[in-house]
Amino acid sequence: MTDIAAELTPREITRRLDEYIVGQQKAKRAVAVALRNRWRRRQLGAELAADVYPKNILMMGPTGVGKTEIARRLATLARAPFVKVEATKYSEVGYHGRDVESMVRDLVDAAVQLVRTEKLKEVEGRAAAAAEERLWHAVQEAAGLADYQDPRGFGAAPWRREPALGAIDPAALPSPDELAARERERQQLRADLAARRFEDRTVEVQVRDTRTPTLSVMGPQGNETMGIDTQALQELWGRSSGPKHKVRKLTIGEARQILHEEEADKLLDMDAIVQEAIDRAQNDGIVFVDEIDKIVSNGGADGPDVSREGVQRDLLSVVEGCAVYTRYGHVRSDHMLFLAAGAFHFHKPSELIPELQGRFPVRVALTSLTEADFVRILTEPKNALARQYVALFKTEGVELTFTPEGVQKLAAIAFKANKTTQDIGARRLMTILEKCLEDLSFDANEKRGQKIVVDGKLVEQRLGDAGDDADLIPYRL
Repeated sequence: MTDIAAELTPREITRRLDEYIVGQQKAKRAVAVALRNRWRRRQLGAELAADVYPKNILMMGPTGVGKTEIARRLATLARAPFVKVEATKYSEVGYHGRDVESMVRDLVDAAVQLVRTEKLKEVEGRAAAAAEERLWHAVQEAAGLADYQDPRGFGAAPWRREPALGAIDPAALPSPDELAARERERQQLRADLAARRFEDRTVEVQVRDTRTPTLSVMGPQGNETMGIDTQALQELWGRSSGPKHKVRKLTIGEARQILHEEEADKLLDMDAIVQEAIDRAQNDGIVFVDEIDKIVSNGGADGPDVSREGVQRDLLSVVEGCAVYTRYGHVRSDHMLFLAAGAFHFHKPSELIPELQGRFPVRVALTSLTEADFVRILTEPKNALARQYVALFKTEGVELTFTPEGVQKLAAIAFKANKTTQDIGARRLMTILEKCLEDLSFDANEKRGQKIVVDGKLVEQRLGDAGDDADLIPYRL
């Protein structure tokens, strides 16, 4: 992450977040500074760096305004391990639900997968060549064109014994012309394989048996931490005979993919991957805790309130830093960045237990989206909804375009729907657009070569009075 983070100044981070998220500049600036501080900490000496802790962030705002998207895009920019969890699925130990420490185990699993994916790209070329060679041997065996071995021993390995004189009939041996024709056929077969001219042909290949039986035991740390790999137990007891293999009938295309994965695994050093993953999880990991306002107690001394406050206490220990046992060993959470988010419609951040409040020193409020924001969301981001629909219709050979008037009308209807009913933020645009283009999308395959213009008139025609009649909005939008 160090080389990448060096290029990501707070201004650059904010600019890149602007490519996908409209508005919310305060939140973007806060997360940009937090990410840059991680790079700054890595430039310090080990003794001082150990005492520099991340400033966790609490984001407050209604649903659909970009809280989750900001966290996810931030992790993608930094290539940092990231996990999103819902605070409501956790419960105090002794109640129904997962224990809070499982979020750290999930983060470590994500880190291992992230590092493994990066390492796979580094060995992709060598793995592809090795897989192609294995596939070539399987194809030539199936075609009866395996390497020719002279039964008299000529050209064979030096340790092969030559047969006794007169044991082989010279007339039964292939002529030089036949050997040359066989070699030409082999070369043509290999050329066809490289050009992928018969990917649907079936071939028998020997692949690794990926079924790994596990023995799950419920322990004090939860079921997910106590999974026991029976193969590891066999190795421990000296009874393992190595990885098992089996012969499968697959198409050449399927076999190539499976063999590529097997060869890539052989080139990877899993111990090094795990070591790097743990380091990145501990120092660069980002945990996004959503719906944190849902674990605020209402002040009752019994019922679910007891568990809610218990979750806060358990969450406190993880956020302030502790050692969590994972399948890869103990992992510390001291320098993980925690981003918490909640709508806080019925509660206030001050209603969280004081100790947990102190662990989220940076607080930013995200604002509700305006009609102008909806216009920008429809057109400006790289993954704008209007661009998505244009690309989807293009697959059917239909040219779909949005006029400024049509975009403005869609934004106005979405904004009014949010004001009249529940405010669900930018997600309202998905409902509006899907309703507007539903019939056109259903018949798109029959309109190949046509042009469809989404203007104010079409929006009014498709949505009717749904954007103006408050009684119709709950049912139609």
